[in-house]
Amino acid sequence: MPSRSARSSLLPVLASLALLATGCSAAGADDGVEVAVTAYPLQYIAERVAGEATTVTSVAPAGTEPHDLELSPTGVSTLIGADVVLMLSGFQAAVDDTIGEAGEATLVVDAAESADLLAVEEHDHDHEGEEEHEEEHEHGGVDPHFWLDPMRVASVADALAEALATADPDGAATYETNAAALRTDLETLQGEFDAGLSDCTDRTFVTSHEAFGYLADAFDLAQVGISGLDPEAEPSPARVAEVLQQARDEGVTTIFTQPGGLTAGADTLASELGVTLATLDPIELAPAGSDGNDDYLDAMRANLAALHEGLRCS
Repeated sequence: MPSRSARSSLLPVLASLALLATGCSAAGADDGVEVAVTAYPLQYIAERVAGEATTVTSVAPAGTEPHDLELSPTGVSTLIGADVVLMLSGFQAAVDDTIGEAGEATLVVDAAESADLLAVEEHDHDHEGEEEHEEEHEHGGVDPHFWLDPMRVASVADALAEALATADPDGAATYETNAAALRTDLETLQGEFDAGLSDCTDRTFVTSHEAFGYLADAFDLAQVGISGLDPEAEPSPARVAEVLQQARDEGVTTIFTQPGGLTAGADTLASELGVTLATLDPIELAPAGSDGNDDYLDAMRANLAALHEGLRCS
């Protein structure tokens, strides 16, 4: 992967190529407000709030791990030419490096300003090399996965509705109504989690990827991560042994891993303990349900079902 400095030095070239390729910015289009987003959770929020009259474009190619996003010239063009950009500072270095190239007409909505981000818990994962340290440094010491708390999603949706109303005053009432409808759905989801996790034998869950701090914070659970924020970082044998002992001490009966096969030792722990291996989705990518139409709400409810069973809730 190119270094941050290498990416930065390429930005003026990419921006020039992008503008030449498009001939005009998205803001100059005649097909309504153009909204650019940088990851699936933000895309879901934008599509719900913006509605059908607004074009929402993600600069993240389908299936791309959002932490590793690199922008193509088309992606640069989308970001710097949109009427509104919904992004999360500190989450994707390529976006942070590019967003300053956007024109004054582009309204940038930084989810970090309304999501009340949590600080990364400092403990030694003892990873081989410096990968995890670099990952946490790039995230600015905060956990970016705010979307695993429904009420934080609602706050970001409200902020986006305000920005869209500024960009398109005629559509202000629609954006407000859409954000309110999304908040209602999220409050319903919150209630389902509250009820489903209210009476559980266990309140500590062990997961391969430490992406669930917001979920734990919102619903009075304790997360133990084998790997840290970076889902691709390999934990050391010492870290695996530490989590193994904690799982034994807590009487954990389920180890959670994420979709896509990056287990970070979760399968090894489950085998060693003789417990169940289940899946929790950090929802960094669009959910891949059996019918192909699953969205954020479906993925969150699947997570609730997995936790309800894995934590032995009544």
